[in-house]
Amino acid sequence: MTAFRFIHSADLHLGRRFGNLPEEIRGRLVEARHAALGTLAATARAQGAQHILLAGDTFDSETPTDPVWRQALAAMADSPAHWWVLPGNHDSLGAETLWQRLAAHAPKNVHVLHDIDPVELAPGAMLLPAPLPRRRPGRDLTAWMPGCATDPRALRIGLAHGAVRDFSEDGAGAEGIIPPDRAETAGLDYLALGDWHGQMTLSPRCAYAGTPEQDGFRHAARGGCLAVTLDGPGAPPRIARVETGRFLWLDLALELLPGLCPETELTRLLPGPGPARRDILVRLQAQGRAGLAEQQTLRRTAARLSPEFCHFVLETADLATEFDAADLDAIDHGGALRAAAETLAQESRDDRLAAADRAIAAGALNRLYGMLQGEAE
Repeated sequence: MTAFRFIHSADLHLGRRFGNLPEEIRGRLVEARHAALGTLAATARAQGAQHILLAGDTFDSETPTDPVWRQALAAMADSPAHWWVLPGNHDSLGAETLWQRLAAHAPKNVHVLHDIDPVELAPGAMLLPAPLPRRRPGRDLTAWMPGCATDPRALRIGLAHGAVRDFSEDGAGAEGIIPPDRAETAGLDYLALGDWHGQMTLSPRCAYAGTPEQDGFRHAARGGCLAVTLDGPGAPPRIARVETGRFLWLDLALELLPGLCPETELTRLLPGPGPARRDILVRLQAQGRAGLAEQQTLRRTAARLSPEFCHFVLETADLATEFDAADLDAIDHGGALRAAAETLAQESRDDRLAAADRAIAAGALNRLYGMLQGEAE
C-alpha cells in the first residue's frame, strides 16, 4: 500500500480563559488557541496528510460557549482534511449536550468518536478509538484493543487520552493507567495519545503529541504536533515534530552570588532583544544570594525589560539577602530608619524564627533599602 500520512495532535483546550494572568494578555492567548486549528490544517496540507487526529481535550471544559464550539467547527470545515475528534477528560462524553450539538452541526469532514468500535479512516487504515465516557473513567480504556480483530492487511492506529503512569502517592488512579506497551500488545502500528501537554515518545510506535499551543510554564518549548507516516502494516512509523505554537513560555532560574552583576546575568539568560519578545512569557526565579544593592539592580533591570515581553514575572522567594554595616549605613546612620533596618536585619538572620518570617523580614529590608535609594516599587 502507499504510505499513509496523518497529523497527531491533542489538548487544544479551546475556550480556556487564562484567569490567572493579566487581563491585557488573555485575549491574545485565547485567540492563539483558536488559531491553532488553522495551523494544524496548514501543517496537514504541507505534509500531504488528509487526516488530523485530535487525541482528547479539544475543549477546555464540558460546557464551552456557543462561539467557542461553533467557531471551532467553522475552522475545521475550512480545511480539506478529515478531523477525528476524541472526547478527553476535560470534554468527556458525559457532556452529552456538547457532543449532541457537535454531531448536529459538524461538517462532513469532522468526525466525533463516540464509541470504541473500529472506524475506517481510509481504505487499508483502521482507527481504534478510546473515548472517555466521563472525566475519571477509573479503568484502562485501551484494554479492548488487543482483542479487536481487523483485516491483517490494514493499518491499526490507536487513539486514546490518559496517563501512562500514576502520579498519585497512593496509587488511587492506577486503574485508569494506559500501559506504555499498549501499541505492542494490541498490534498497533501507532498509538496516538493525548493528556500530557509536552511531546513524549514512549516507544517507536507510541507518542504524546503535546498541545499545539502551550498554556503554561511546565514545558520549555513552543507547542507542536506530530506528522506521522505509516509505510505499511508492521513497518516502523516515521514521526516528525512540527512546531505550531505562537507563544513561548520560559521558566528561567537566575543563579546569583555576591559580586555577580544581576543586570549582566539576567541579560545573558533572556532571549535576545527584538519583536519576538512580544510572544514570550517569562517566569524568572532568582536563586542563590545577593546583597541589597544587587537585588535593587535586579528589580530595576526586570522592571525595565518586562514591557518588551508578553508577560514577565520576577520571583525572589528563593533569593537570600546578604548585607553588612555599609548596607545599613546606606539606609541611615541613625534614627528611626536605622533602628527599623537593624531590627529587620536581625529578624532575617534569627534561626529561631520560621523561614517564612525570616523571608518577610528580608523582603521588608530590601523594600526599605530600595525606597531610600530612589527605587520605584
